[in-house]
Amino acid sequence: MKQHGYIVVVLLSFSLFLLSGFSSKKAAVDLSHYKISKTAYTYYVPQEFEVSLDVKPLNTPVFSMFLGKTYIGFKEALGFKESQGDYSTINRFGYLGKYQFAATTLSLIGINNPDRFMKDSKLQEKAFTAHTSRNKWILRKDIKRYSGKYIGGVKVTESGILAAAHLAGAGNVKKYLRSGGTFHFEDAFGTSIRYYLKKFSGYDTSHIKPNRTATVI
Repeated sequence: MKQHGYIVVVLLSFSLFLLSGFSSKKAAVDLSHYKISKTAYTYYVPQEFEVSLDVKPLNTPVFSMFLGKTYIGFKEALGFKESQGDYSTINRFGYLGKYQFAATTLSLIGINNPDRFMKDSKLQEKAFTAHTSRNKWILRKDIKRYSGKYIGGVKVTESGILAAAHLAGAGNVKKYLRSGGTFHFEDAFGTSIRYYLKKFSGYDTSHIKPNRTATVI
């Protein structure tokens, strides 16, 4: 009997062990090794007033072309001053294109179709070169006589003279130089010969040949 009783106890114990494996209660899991330190969740977000104090520029790509004192630099600087480089510009006085030519000036260099001129950027560039070549011929003696001298506190250079001629006409530039700067000229926007002499000083316009009859044709 004792042996029989012992067997019963063993069977009951084994049954309870098996039943415990299917218990509906979840066993506790040790998650201590999964813990993350408090500093791992620490990060910085700037406040609104701090953002307003940040004056650093955005990292936006900036592209620029350095043309220096070359002839191309001269043309582009003058074209930007005249029209911000816009070939399609016609101002309220009727001056045309990137370099703001009068229709009468264009006719002198062989352009009698303003509509075609406005649609052809290459033609506008040729017109500028031809007009500059004409002005250089008209002012050739004054360029030789006054280059390097100071008039009205401004050093006179060939490129400054040619730019001023584009603004005011070669005849008015002659008057300004030969008067020692006392002859006064301003265009409709208040721009003076002296201003152009200074702003466009020192560019290399040496390869432009003086030509009294220069045209684009």
